[in-house]
Amino acid sequence: MSTPVTAAILVIGDEILSGRTKDKNIGTIADVLMAMGIDLREVRIVPDVEEEIVAAANALRRRYTYLFTTGGIGPTHDDITADSIAKAFGVGISERPDAIAMLLERIKPEDLNEARRRMARIPDGADLIRNDVSKAPGFMLDNVVVMAGVPAIMQNMLDNVAPRLAGGTRMVSRSIDAAGLPEGAYAAGLGALAKAHAEVSIGSYPSFSPDGFRNQIVVRGRDEARVAAAAAAVETLLADLRGDAVPV
Repeated sequence: MSTPVTAAILVIGDEILSGRTKDKNIGTIADVLMAMGIDLREVRIVPDVEEEIVAAANALRRRYTYLFTTGGIGPTHDDITADSIAKAFGVGISERPDAIAMLLERIKPEDLNEARRRMARIPDGADLIRNDVSKAPGFMLDNVVVMAGVPAIMQNMLDNVAPRLAGGTRMVSRSIDAAGLPEGAYAAGLGALAKAHAEVSIGSYPSFSPDGFRNQIVVRGRDEARVAAAAAAVETLLADLRGDAVPV
């Protein structure tokens, strides 16, 4: 089986940690990565503090195939992601003429003040990521993809950078409805099945609706035959339990 392609997300911003802004980017990125066969393994949130960003970026970029960052590439004093990524890689950072050209697609030359020019400061060696919404570019340096925090802009940058990424084998997923059985009734049996089918992932996911609790068991893996075998074993387990389960 081929080596999995993995990823992490680093969310940057005091506003996320304070609760003032609710993150909408993690789920969007996760959906795109899943469709590409890239396993999202970790998500971290750090404040607008250079040493925190540098430490997290270095840890995550070395651990996973890709690191995606969101936030902190605007025109204000607290937008320090570009400088922090440059520091993490030990490279310089400077204003790029091609980034300035992108900004001028939306901003009049006379309005391109010092604050706006900050958005054209790119770490040495990075490739720009086009932004068709507000024109200020993101960038990709080695395996680190740096994007804006505003969801619509992030989505556009992600769409533009995705063709450059190497995907993996897509995950196969089977969902089995527990049909009224509480988790406590099948927990032990499901644990035994998870050990017997270690090559796939088996999880139980309860939810609540006006009709009451609903439990779904999801089997995931990259080998369709193995997923099918594990799913069949789960269905057999539930069939054997159905009718005599005792709620917790």
